[in-house]
Amino acid sequence: MTVMKMLMPVAGLIKVRYGGDKADIDSSFFKLHYRTTSTILFISTILVTANNLIGKTIDCMADGAVPGNVLNTYCWIMSTFSIPSRNAAGKGVNYAYQGVQPANGMDEDDYIRHAYYQWEPFVLFLQGMMFYIPHWLWKTYEGGCLQKITGGLRGRTLDVEQRKGQLETLVKYVKETMKLNQWYAGVFILCDFLNFVNVVGQMFFINKFLGGVFMNYGTEVLSWSDMDSEERTDPLIEVFPRLTKCTFHKYGHSGTIEKHDALCLLALNIISEKIYVFLWFWLIILAVLTAAYMIYTVAVIAVPALRKTMLQRNAKTKYSNDDRSPNKKASAPKIEPEKLYPTAPILDESSDANSTASAHSTSV
Repeated sequence: MTVMKMLMPVAGLIKVRYGGDKADIDSSFFKLHYRTTSTILFISTILVTANNLIGKTIDCMADGAVPGNVLNTYCWIMSTFSIPSRNAAGKGVNYAYQGVQPANGMDEDDYIRHAYYQWEPFVLFLQGMMFYIPHWLWKTYEGGCLQKITGGLRGRTLDVEQRKGQLETLVKYVKETMKLNQWYAGVFILCDFLNFVNVVGQMFFINKFLGGVFMNYGTEVLSWSDMDSEERTDPLIEVFPRLTKCTFHKYGHSGTIEKHDALCLLALNIISEKIYVFLWFWLIILAVLTAAYMIYTVAVIAVPALRKTMLQRNAKTKYSNDDRSPNKKASAPKIEPEKLYPTAPILDESSDANSTASAHSTSV
């Protein structure tokens, strides 16, 4: 199975459609969570399970006393470990590879255990679902209400009279239900807040999953290149080692327990390290954008003047300074049909009214 065939089901999350086909029930920031981030995580899940990219997920070698398939299965299930590295200066001289140098009497409790790779596909998939849940909750509660009340009002039309009647019906509905949709707005804001809580919680969750190294992972990767080569250790290899150690015990011919050390190649980590570096930057950016959007949302709710300005800007209408004056009763703004419906014929209401009046007087 090729990687492209595996990625095709995920392509369904990336929907490209004409903007007038369906009512937009959420914001662009909302879409960054359930559409963009979920897609990234689902694609990552597929990549870490694509054995045709990396070959075997684990390949261990020992002294030949233990069959290779048995050793691979054992080390995959029981996890591998690394020896904490002080620096990379002795690589190829004092030890073969960073993390697999001799223990030199180090207590086994100080070894760095690596068991995350067994759960990595499941965790990435679970995270993708968690980013989709707030959207699912909002979509379930919303129930297509916006789609129903704006039916026939999206897109362009040549029938201005029909569109005008539909707009009058919508305006009447909005006036009659004024301040009756507080739960509707409240649930939407709650789901927005859930997005923010989720993205921050996911950062702590990944940090716990990787053994407490995720929070500083990105900064260490950035600062690694500026460190002295005699003192630095590669943070990518420290967190996602390519070579690890595994100990296999078995009984000898006389019943004595024999200890066999194995060196295991984790080809999967060459992909995992890049996935989590990207996630570190992306989740921070997403958290900052979501926090800024939440502050903007609270400001719109708390400051009526800001809310009025936002509505006026989105309504595509012209307002004079007198309309904004608190001492003068605001008149209804004049809607410019050419802005709402660029292809629709423009009807002059005054001339239409005059012609109607003339026809009536003539008939009388």
